[in-house]
Amino acid sequence: MISTTFDRHVVLIVDDVPDNLAMLSDSLDESGHIVLVATDGLAALERLDHVTPDLILLDAMMPGIDGFETCRRIKLNKDLNHVPVVFMTGLSETEHVVRGFEVGGIDYVTKPIRPQEVVARIGAHIRTARMMSQTRGMLEQAAHAVIVLGGNGLPLWQTRKASLWLEKYFGPAAPTSHKLPAPLHDWLKEQLLRQRQGESLDNTPPLVVNGDAGQLRISLAGPGQGHGVSLLLEEKATGMSAGATADELAGVPASLEGFRLTPRENDVLLWLGKGKTNRDIADILGMSPRTVNKHLEHIFVKLGVETRSAAAVLARAAPP
Repeated sequence: MISTTFDRHVVLIVDDVPDNLAMLSDSLDESGHIVLVATDGLAALERLDHVTPDLILLDAMMPGIDGFETCRRIKLNKDLNHVPVVFMTGLSETEHVVRGFEVGGIDYVTKPIRPQEVVARIGAHIRTARMMSQTRGMLEQAAHAVIVLGGNGLPLWQTRKASLWLEKYFGPAAPTSHKLPAPLHDWLKEQLLRQRQGESLDNTPPLVVNGDAGQLRISLAGPGQGHGVSLLLEEKATGMSAGATADELAGVPASLEGFRLTPRENDVLLWLGKGKTNRDIADILGMSPRTVNKHLEHIFVKLGVETRSAAAVLARAAPP
């Protein structure tokens, strides 16, 4: 996908009324935004295959698939579900407002549209989304495995490592599912019920899931009152500490066969063990540095290490 620029925010407006598109487009353009338009839900989804905007301004009632269904599909796409969606609607009934929030909308404005109000709301939501994105990025760089939950017990977002570990220990989720795996959901429900009954969760033992090559421990963090609740995941690899340093791993013979690396991951790890940088590996293997980063994320999880130096020691220690 094309990434957006840093100095000008990109807003996608989805509305089947040309006058609304023209008015909003002019107002947003004058305020310094880059404006993209779509006249129906399918056209919006097609455009989102090629560009990720900073915010989507979405009409609730449109021919074909309506705004609610369009938003639902957007939120099921892991590459787009972080993009804030603001609904535009002439419907002020509570059921429609609630439905907009249920499918992932972050706010709504009622028609007739007041351009200055819309521009102000968009600016506030984009700033909030950018701060959240930076926070997620810091967590990813820190290699934390975290799942943040909403008040309904569904994940608001999760780090890549958390996604990989959930799939590794619970199996792949259905393509249209954004729920927690059933065993984890049941455990979480039980813990929150205990707290509502007055029990302290400070010393609650984690949920422990055993796998073929390790053990996953899931702990509850946060106040336990819906919003702000997080799940912290930690993997303990069999026969090796998940947090082992390079010094601790030095001289340890290891076979990489048991870690189920793909051929491409093996290639990346091989060159990592030879002391090559991500840029060097990208040039050698004919891929982008970003792709190398993705492979390394998977490699770290599979090897049960946190740093590239630890992974490099394993690569050098493994039999040829």
